[in-house]
Amino acid sequence: MSDIVRTDNAAWSRAAPRLSVLIPFFRDDPTPLLKALDEEAADLAGAVEIVVLDDGGGDEPLAARVAAAVQGLALPARLARLPSNEGRAKGRNRLAAESRGGCLLFLDSDMAPGSRNFLSAHLALVDGGELDVAFGGFSVPMGHITPSHRLHRALALRGECAGADVRRLTPEKYVFTSNLLVRRQVFETEAFDEGFTGWGWEDVEWGMRVASRWRVIHFDNAAVHLGLDPAPVLAAKYEQSVGNFARVAARHPEIVSNYPSYKVARLLKRAPFRDLWRRMFKRTALSTHAPLRARVMALKLYRAALYAEVV
Repeated sequence: MSDIVRTDNAAWSRAAPRLSVLIPFFRDDPTPLLKALDEEAADLAGAVEIVVLDDGGGDEPLAARVAAAVQGLALPARLARLPSNEGRAKGRNRLAAESRGGCLLFLDSDMAPGSRNFLSAHLALVDGGELDVAFGGFSVPMGHITPSHRLHRALALRGECAGADVRRLTPEKYVFTSNLLVRRQVFETEAFDEGFTGWGWEDVEWGMRVASRWRVIHFDNAAVHLGLDPAPVLAAKYEQSVGNFARVAARHPEIVSNYPSYKVARLLKRAPFRDLWRRMFKRTALSTHAPLRARVMALKLYRAALYAEVV
C-alpha cells in the first residue's frame, strides 16, 4: 500500500485502540464529524481511534484542512490519502486495513453523533463481548431544512430511519455503512465486494452474506444523516445503482425477491410503455409543486422502473 499517503497525529503511535472508527470521504468535508467525535476523547482514554480516507478526491485545500483537523484531535487519528478514486467498497476495505482496533465502526462522512455518548455506547457494546455485527440506526434532522431536501428526508423517514424493534424483524436488510459496527475477524472473513461500482447496495449485499453466518444485532445508538440530497441528485444515484441492484439480485435471489422494490420492478417489466411511465415517475418526483407524499411514491416507482430493466 505504498501509494497511500498517511498523516498521523501525536496520539496515534502510543494508542492501543479496541475500536476503530472508519470514515471515507470524496470531495466532502468530514471535519465537522471529526470535531464532534473528539468531544468524547476524555472519556475514552485512547480506546478509540479514528481513520479517515480521502478516496482520491484530488481537492488539495480540503485535504490540507482534514490533515490539520486530524493532527489537532485528542483521539488517536490517521488520515490516509489515495492517489485516485477506488470506490465505496474498496475504499472501506482499505480503511479496515489501515486500522488497528479489534472492532470497526463504519461511519459516513456526512453523519453526526446522535448523542453525547455515541462512541462510549459503541465501545460498551464492544467490551461486552460476543459481538459480530451491530447496527445502531440513523436519523435525519427534524428541524427546518431547505425545500430541496424535503423529499430525501421524507423518503428516509418512511424506510431507512427505523428503530431497532423494526430492524430486528429483517436484520440483514438494515445494514448500512452509515453506522455499522463489526468485529474485525468477521470483516476479515467477509469484506465488501469490490465488484460493486458507483452508488448503492454494497453494504446491503454484505449484510446478506454476513447474516447467514453471524449474528446481526440491532440497537438504538443513532447517527444523524446531515448530507441529505436534493431530488435530482437522489434520482441520479438511483440511476447509478441499477447495475449494483442486478448484482445483489443475482447473488441473493431468495432475499431480494421478497423486497417490495423487486416485486414492483417485476410488474413494471411486464407493463407496456415502460419508458413513458419511467419518465412520468421521475418528472413527478422532481416537481416541487406536487404533494410530498406523491413525490415520495413517484420516486420509489421511478427506482422500481429503473430496476425493471435488470430483473
